[in-house]
Amino acid sequence: MAYQYLTVERDGQVALVTLNRPDKLNAINRELHLEMLRVCEELREDDGVRAIVWTGAGRGFCAGADLTGGRRDGEERQTRSQRLDEFGWVGRQAIAVYRLDKPTIAAVNGVAAGAGMSLALACDLRVGSELTRFKTVFIERSLSPDSGMSYFLPRIVGYSRAADLIFTSRTVEAEEAYRIGLLDRLVPAERLLEEALALARQIAFWPPVAMQSAKRVLQHNLEVDLEEALRYETTGLIYARRAPHDVAEARASFLEKRPPVFTGE
Repeated sequence: MAYQYLTVERDGQVALVTLNRPDKLNAINRELHLEMLRVCEELREDDGVRAIVWTGAGRGFCAGADLTGGRRDGEERQTRSQRLDEFGWVGRQAIAVYRLDKPTIAAVNGVAAGAGMSLALACDLRVGSELTRFKTVFIERSLSPDSGMSYFLPRIVGYSRAADLIFTSRTVEAEEAYRIGLLDRLVPAERLLEEALALARQIAFWPPVAMQSAKRVLQHNLEVDLEEALRYETTGLIYARRAPHDVAEARASFLEKRPPVFTGE
């Protein structure tokens, strides 16, 4: 499918999605937002894709919502149903990225601010370099957090650190981001995309049905009690075993002392 403001490339079983408005630091306008929703659906339905890397073109990951028009871009063109949507466009975007049931990695190649920071947080893993920096921004715009930030950030760095970053809107440089858990890998800038893709390939190697089930279980069990978590883990095992070839291949390759070949069947 053709896109105007993002590109999609395939590296084997890994999809690389690049936000492509470099002159605006990949700030999200209405068109880019709609394309992000479309690409999430496309990648969800593509069984050939087992892991997804998000990054930005040029010197920034994503500067957040495009405010150059004076209002949040595209608000005046919303349909009635969009205006009445309890989640709004930023909420729908957070749901689309977070609920992708395939592992996602943000290759944060520069600034990630506001909704752009939330995009990185909605991914399962984040890889950054010395050029990476995060900024919550919302309080500077006389706004409270949106785009999922109030959900993602405290779960990643803890409540008090999330409060610090949201209440002060200070810039978090790469070393601190890695120390407090905003980044899972910190690599040289010239190797950022290479390392992110290598991590995605490492993840994509494993049985895809089991991997998707593992992600669902992790997300479901973030906010439930132990008994409910254990019940859902059992359900997850049932889903994971709906790929009988991969279940048999895992055992056979172990016994035969050879690398496994997982197909998702």
